[in-house]
Amino acid sequence: MTTNVTTTGAGAPDADGAEAPGTPARPRPSGETVERVERLLAAMTLEEKTAQLYGLWAGASADGAEVAPHQHDMDVPPALDDLLPTGLGQLTRPFGTTPVDPALGAVSLMRTQQRVTAGNRFAIPALAHDECLAGFAAWGATTYPVPLSWGASFEPDLVRAVGHAIGADMRSVGVHQGLAPVLDVVRDARWGRVEETIGEDPYLVGTIATAYIRGLEGAGVVATLKHFAGYSASRAGRNLAPVSMGPRERADVVLPPFEMAVRESGVRSVMNAYTDTDGLPSAADRGLLTELLRDTWGFDGTVVADYFAIAFLKSLHGVAADWAGAAASALTAGIDVELPTVKTFGRPLLDAVTAGDVPEELVDTALRRVLTQKAQLGLLDPDWSPVPPALAHLRDDELADPGRLRGTVSLDTPENRAHARRLAEASAVLVTNDGTLPLAAPARIALVGPQAETPTGVLGCYSFPVHVGSQHPEVPYGIDLPTLHDALKDEFPGAEITVVPGCTIDGTGTEGFADAARAARDADIVIAALGDRAGLFGRGTSGEGCDTASLRLPGVQGPLLDALLDTGTPVVAALLSGRPYALGRAVGEAAAVIHHFFPGQEGPAALAGVLSGRVNPSGRLPVSVPAGDGAQPATYLAPPLAAANDVSNLDPTPAFPFGHGLSYTAFDWSDLTVETPTAATDGTLALSFTLANTGERAGSEVVQLYLHDPVATVVQPVRRLVGYLKVALAPGERTTVRAEVPADVASFTGRDLRRVVEPGDLDLHLAASSADIRLTAHTTLTGPPRHVDHTRRLHALLTRHDPAAEHTGERTPA
Repeated sequence: MTTNVTTTGAGAPDADGAEAPGTPARPRPSGETVERVERLLAAMTLEEKTAQLYGLWAGASADGAEVAPHQHDMDVPPALDDLLPTGLGQLTRPFGTTPVDPALGAVSLMRTQQRVTAGNRFAIPALAHDECLAGFAAWGATTYPVPLSWGASFEPDLVRAVGHAIGADMRSVGVHQGLAPVLDVVRDARWGRVEETIGEDPYLVGTIATAYIRGLEGAGVVATLKHFAGYSASRAGRNLAPVSMGPRERADVVLPPFEMAVRESGVRSVMNAYTDTDGLPSAADRGLLTELLRDTWGFDGTVVADYFAIAFLKSLHGVAADWAGAAASALTAGIDVELPTVKTFGRPLLDAVTAGDVPEELVDTALRRVLTQKAQLGLLDPDWSPVPPALAHLRDDELADPGRLRGTVSLDTPENRAHARRLAEASAVLVTNDGTLPLAAPARIALVGPQAETPTGVLGCYSFPVHVGSQHPEVPYGIDLPTLHDALKDEFPGAEITVVPGCTIDGTGTEGFADAARAARDADIVIAALGDRAGLFGRGTSGEGCDTASLRLPGVQGPLLDALLDTGTPVVAALLSGRPYALGRAVGEAAAVIHHFFPGQEGPAALAGVLSGRVNPSGRLPVSVPAGDGAQPATYLAPPLAAANDVSNLDPTPAFPFGHGLSYTAFDWSDLTVETPTAATDGTLALSFTLANTGERAGSEVVQLYLHDPVATVVQPVRRLVGYLKVALAPGERTTVRAEVPADVASFTGRDLRRVVEPGDLDLHLAASSADIRLTAHTTLTGPPRHVDHTRRLHALLTRHDPAAEHTGERTPA
């Protein structure tokens, strides 16, 4: 029988048929590159060497002139002219510092690079980096869904395409490195940066992040893993707070996403975490940054400091007496580049090396990695040009008149918006539905809540309009940001829509409740538009430095939601937020709940499409939704005693578990076949089942494979995700889903802190969520315990096998 095989989940084959967990795409230095780097290193003075190891925070000029140092809060930066004679390693955020037209920003960066190369005797350009967490953080660039929505999509291929689109835009205007993705695993949803993460499961985080990196690196941009490691495990979810976790939690929860990305994505840079773990700051942890990352995992790219992290060794952590001591600690640990601006790697490091306190060999080691990366980017080529691809078609006289170029470079193309729309649609999570959705042409809609008419209500804290644009209110967004009200008008043109804010995001005033309730009573359906305001350091309810003490909805949004439920009109709670919140009565009383984690500029249209049924929701929760506002820290990845029990009066059971999500169609799981019920501890288990769409419309089910180890030598989580596959089926269509589960994925960190595969029984759960198990295969591993290392297999491979060859758009692995 002819069989078509489709694999689009984690561990799926690449487009060329090669299995994704294959040889890293990261280029190895050629002999010519090594020779060129060694010649430069031998010819450089100490000052020229260290100059390559730091950056300058410089925003592009709005009129196309050279960049000017950014007057950030931490210190007064040096003047560019003062740095030019010895060279410059990096230019920090030339586009992500102030609003600038993309074409003029590209000209400004080009002119700065001309000055940098002309100013040093080796004509070495600077490497330019920028943020790219939810799109290229530049004025006028497409804003995509935040990473938490990437996780909700459970679609690595889609995330990879988004990463490639972002990278292509960055490369087109002269940016070489992007400071993304975030691989921190959510440990406490109160942490403000949850929106920047991919979710609470390390396997989901690793696979989605790896896909994004492949996209970004495939476009020629250096991706940066962050924050290595443990940042998200800070005490009580407070930003930069100390991390208290044992080596086993670190090895089995925090580190696996980074390990997967280093092995499989081709990533070329890593950024340290700000935090300390058990008293040792990551920026000074040689065991982490060198012995594990480089010596064990084989990473050969650059390690860059998170902004000011080296100086923080003195000023915040108190593990260095002076700036020279901070530089020595970081360099010894394995940090190659100080960002954002020269501080400790400048005069303090020079003096320490000259005095013999720091070996020059440490500088040389970091410099080799920096120059090798620049060589791989073509920056050391004799014919390198500072003119970026977006301007390459222009004559010199046209480049000399940048004012005429305004508006000629687009970073928000129709293709970009199509990618953003697909990801926004794929990541919308239908959490509950009593049958009210999809809406059937309602005549009167009450759109109530603070997110109803807020253009930036769909954006995360690292989107340009929020991160930078909020400081320049006089400057337009540079992109079209329709509100949810705008989207509903387009989606339901025949409906009368009444809009009432009811309250603000985090204010305490309830004076708008009466108008909200009146509008609700007069409507056929209420859309409660609730959620977060992204911001930085307390200026929002979600984002960096915007931690929360409680997971109740911000401000008085919870009481507003209750007031709407009291009217008796069906209420659809639509959450546009950066983290999950306890929803109180709405869990059981709302007609429907939709969670959409900051879905970007195409988010309102995607959400409206879910409401109307134009979009059949297929997103799944990448984080658990708590039942109570004080049930933290808690994730599904927990042992039996972390669950509700008779020895504690607190019940951490979530209202909705990790992996949960509904559809407008129904799926049947049947005919489980355990093809290989027994395997050796170095073997592979195999099983298959039939998945059928029994509903009346096309839809996608996310098949999730969980592993349960009932008896182990150390306490294990009740279950953990080891594979997944999003399967699209037409009405009445069925397919066979097959899973190959190498024994390696059952490994864990044992009592001796070595990773081990133990013999014994294993339950493999085929599930629609971490709490909704549809089929269970009872299997056994036999033979002696087997220790494994960083070369172990990381994926259970899920594949779809269709009995007919007529299906199109499917690929068969070689």
